Amino acid sequence: MSKTYNLKWTTNAKNDLLSIVAYIKIDSPSIANDIYQKIKEKANSSNFFPLKGRVVPELQKEGITFYREIITSSWRIIYKVGNDTVYIMAILDSRQNVEELLLQKLIKAKY
Repeated sequence: MSKTYNLKWTTNAKNDLLSIVAYIKIDSPSIANDIYQKIKEKANSSNFFPLKGRVVPELQKEGITFYREIITSSWRIIYKVGNDTVYIMAILDSRQNVEELLLQKLIKAKY
């Protein structure tokens, strides 16, 4: 029997998702809704198999290995696994250079 984890979104991750949706909604509300649903669905899958995501490469090269990511379309869902909780830390556009952004977001994360 596999363990089910609680899923918690940090304030940063919630704000990231809302910003993404608001930006896309300007041009296409239906596409914004689709992207919102895809990101939420993919993030929710992390509480069933939290170690399936890869270690975030930009952080791994700095020796930080406890953050993982799963990808949907061009969005990177960054999370970390606690004892019984998966924390969604950030949602980032994979087309960006995210190394500096990631370090700042993860350091400032509020649960």
